[in-house]
Amino acid sequence: MKFNTAALVAVSAAALSLAACSESVEEAQEDLAEQQGESAEDLLEEQADLAEAQGNEAQEEALDAEADAMGEAGDQAEDMVEEEAM
Repeated sequence: MKFNTAALVAVSAAALSLAACSESVEEAQEDLAEQQGESAEDLLEEQADLAEAQGNEAQEEALDAEADAMGEAGDQAEDMVEEEAM
């Protein structure tokens, strides 16, 4: 069976494009998850600021602690993804 060289090149290029697309989709999903986590963390921090302004120190401390824990969890998840990529 003879294959046309141009056809083989086209098939190879298409396969590489599909591989690049899947990587791009995966990266986009990771970026979206990271942004959503950061947004949730920012929201908690703003709620903590509001609680502080209202004089509710206990609620402010609890919200700050929750925001800090969320940030640390995000950092750990990011580190794990980077370690897996290596």
